Amino acid sequence: MKSRGNSMMKTLRISFSLKNTYRINSIYYGFKQIPVIKKILPESLYAAGGFKLVVSILSVIWEIISGFIGKFIYIFFMIFMVSALFSKTPQREAFVNILFFLTFIGALLNTFIFDPSKDKYYAVVLLRIDAREFAIVNYAYELCKILIGFLVFGLIFGLLSNVPVYVMLIVPLFVVCAKLTVSAFILWSYENHNHGKIKINVSENRLGVFKVMLAILFLAAAYGLPALGFCPPVSVLFVLMLVVIVIGVFSCRRIVTFDKYRIVYGQILKDMDSMVESAKNMDVDKNRTLISAEKESLELNSRIEKKKGFEYLNAVFINRHKRLLWKPVKRVCAICILLVAAGIAAMLYLDDPGFRKDMAELLLKNLGMSTFWMYLINRGMGYTQALFMNCDHSLLCYPFYRKPKAVLELFTIRLREIIKINLPPALILGAGLSAMLFISHGTQNPLNYLILFLVFPAESVFFSVHYLVIYYMLQPYNAGTEIKSGMYKVITGLTYMACYMTIQLRMSTLKFGGIMITFSVVYCVVACVLAYRIAPRTFKIRE
Repeated sequence: MKSRGNSMMKTLRISFSLKNTYRINSIYYGFKQIPVIKKILPESLYAAGGFKLVVSILSVIWEIISGFIGKFIYIFFMIFMVSALFSKTPQREAFVNILFFLTFIGALLNTFIFDPSKDKYYAVVLLRIDAREFAIVNYAYELCKILIGFLVFGLIFGLLSNVPVYVMLIVPLFVVCAKLTVSAFILWSYENHNHGKIKINVSENRLGVFKVMLAILFLAAAYGLPALGFCPPVSVLFVLMLVVIVIGVFSCRRIVTFDKYRIVYGQILKDMDSMVESAKNMDVDKNRTLISAEKESLELNSRIEKKKGFEYLNAVFINRHKRLLWKPVKRVCAICILLVAAGIAAMLYLDDPGFRKDMAELLLKNLGMSTFWMYLINRGMGYTQALFMNCDHSLLCYPFYRKPKAVLELFTIRLREIIKINLPPALILGAGLSAMLFISHGTQNPLNYLILFLVFPAESVFFSVHYLVIYYMLQPYNAGTEIKSGMYKVITGLTYMACYMTIQLRMSTLKFGGIMITFSVVYCVVACVLAYRIAPRTFKIRE
């Protein structure tokens, strides 16, 4: 027992060491990307013991802070602040309801144990550490951070929302046990159904339709029930939490006794392994062959065959990856149509003036949520990732591809394509919500309909331009397809925070919509001008 405990502590130390080394490398690289600082820092700095000591201390501090700051942001913004907005539901009931259903979304989409992260790759694949021991030790460590974070911030914001203390005391256990339950169920499914032609991939990156639909249902229950005033009583949710805790305790046995972690990690880390190998073995002849093969496969497509130069290259890329690019868009469009149709049907079927008035008020005073919606459904980041991994990753090796004229021509073509990909859901939401406002008889000012229709496409174009411009100006990826630009991470993080903060805005549709449309137009013009001037110098593979 003692030797087993020592072995687990050793595994935990190795995990910390791997994370610390990666952070030191990232911090050093980040400093070297800052124009002024990189000229001051000597190349020998990385080998200096003092530098590594300082960065190691900062890394430990960040490990402690990150264990709490994420929980603070999550509980404060997504639960506490939102729970205070519902007029039909007391805040304490809204708080517990939102926390309850969001916990299941987190358990489904963020198990941690099945996340194909770099530390797992380095430890299990490269260093050949015992996969079962590594999984259990790191999973227990993450669950401890969750337990402490929810105990501290859950109590603070729960009490501020008038939630009983006894409820908030079991919330940390409920959150942990929900994750344990889902993880154990996934492992059970893997053991009992992963045979023959059925191959279950447990990776968090492979969401699947079932997970997505469940997450949407839980999200609708989390925020929809308080908005409608139909929240379950706190006492009922308390009992359900206790049930989940009991199930979670019994689920521990499967997680601890599961003996196929190496096989599972080999499966979920396979993409990362092949990605690294392809980066190491990349050569020009292979790229030329791939492009030639694509040309042959597209000879029958007359529309593509007529295109020349970069228009042809773009058509090949879109045609080859149309499933990757358009399938999520079609799925989002279908969900948007269903939601709009459900709202219109509810107003027509219920024929309740009070309900119509509430819907009109929601549309006329809460348009700030539109920015966050468009942020969530926009495909800008996914599009640029696909561009790099399936096109630019190879072609940036050619000198002609990095010439200013080529960079700008392809930027213009891609801007057109990304806007085309992102516009359909925006047009559906704009037209659908305008129709809902019309049916609700909520306004006599025709400008409200026009603004409501235009604001979604305007925000869609904004995000399309935003992600493509920062991709070209910062080009965050290296040859191994890792994000190496600290500035890119900062900008995308700030983008998320700014979009989330708009949920709290309470402005009229005319005012907010007018501001957002104007801002989007000005931003797009300025960003494109900057991209045309800067991108020819910055669009290259990072070292």
